[in-house]
Amino acid sequence: MAAIGEDSEGTNSGTDVRLTARVEGMVQAVGFRYWTVRKAGELALSGTVRNNDDGTVGVVVEGPQPVVLQFRSWLRSQQAPGRVDHVEESMSTATGEFCAFDVVY
Repeated sequence: MAAIGEDSEGTNSGTDVRLTARVEGMVQAVGFRYWTVRKAGELALSGTVRNNDDGTVGVVVEGPQPVVLQFRSWLRSQQAPGRVDHVEESMSTATGEFCAFDVVY
């Protein structure tokens, strides 16, 4: 089965995708949101990042599938600030509702 944004041969069709993620670990009070905004800006992605009341961080990011997948890899890497223990995520078709990448307070 092809991933979102891929045709039946597995090549990218140019469709933008949305990654919705809930990041668990030591991700609050360590600059996680700041660095997430910076990385999304470097990759020209749009969306939001927010601290959740349960100590996790919520991220919604939209853009071209290969770039969103690159962001997802960064999110799970040692380069992400703090300590990421687990990322719960889902991918869907982008809605286009974001103009930039912002922190939600």
